[in-house]
Amino acid sequence: MHAEPDPANRVDHDNPLESLEDWDRFLVDRYPEPGAAPAGRPAEEYRNYDRPEGDRVREFYRLNHARQTLEFVLAKKREWLAFNKRTMTPWQALEYLNTLVDDSDPDLSLSQIDHIFQTAEAIRADGHPDWFVLTGLMHDVGKVLCLFGEPQWAVVGDTFPVGCRYSDKIVYHEFFEANPDFHVPEYQTDLGIYSECCGLDNVHLSWSHDEYLYQMLKDYLPLPALYMIRYHSFYPAHKEGAYAFLMNAQDREMMPWVRKFNPYDLYSKCPVPPDVRSLRPYYEDLIAKYLPDTLQF
Repeated sequence: MHAEPDPANRVDHDNPLESLEDWDRFLVDRYPEPGAAPAGRPAEEYRNYDRPEGDRVREFYRLNHARQTLEFVLAKKREWLAFNKRTMTPWQALEYLNTLVDDSDPDLSLSQIDHIFQTAEAIRADGHPDWFVLTGLMHDVGKVLCLFGEPQWAVVGDTFPVGCRYSDKIVYHEFFEANPDFHVPEYQTDLGIYSECCGLDNVHLSWSHDEYLYQMLKDYLPLPALYMIRYHSFYPAHKEGAYAFLMNAQDREMMPWVRKFNPYDLYSKCPVPPDVRSLRPYYEDLIAKYLPDTLQF
């Protein structure tokens, strides 16, 4: 008779990451910022590709690349952009996101809200405009999709266009062979269903928390902030220079803002938690300046 597997060791095949921080650490490994090292940990440790979560990250990308089809993306937009699931104030949304448990980040063991405030405070300390600070505070709120039941591979991950050829600049490019769209000739030319310089607003990216939050906040924040939110996971474009032929003049003008935001997203974490209680009045005033009293999720 075979013993039942220990429940603690069972793998959720839709959610292979032990923590969303597994993906964040992978990004720091893959896209090191010149001259920057994550606070609280030596840079050489972040470059260790043999860390235990490596297999989990690989499985995450396998699922993401195999399942993010054009049909899937369009279906998710119909489902989630109706914004008929829940009503919350912006602050309630931050507190709700904080219930997304990381079991825990083995490097820092801080909560989601700690990480959010570290990003915002790093931006604030460098003297950027207040809307930039607010972008740092809000940019990951779309990860509440995980709390609404979406699998990890449909919430986080490097984003990429669907409906056209997959750039070889996309990490784990080889996993796209399992995607049904890989075998649709119309989708496997450089332009696919798009036209040259059509603009990223006309391009469907793989579904993630980025597009979800962008659509939620698009009427409230300045254009550079919206680009940061919508494209901060579009690493093939803003880090690798791929898909330039789809961008229009506005995209080319705004992409430097996305690149400016990126180091704060990846390198602002440190082991000392922020004093959220003392910071709350400043951020409540900042939220009230730009955002409505409630948001529809």
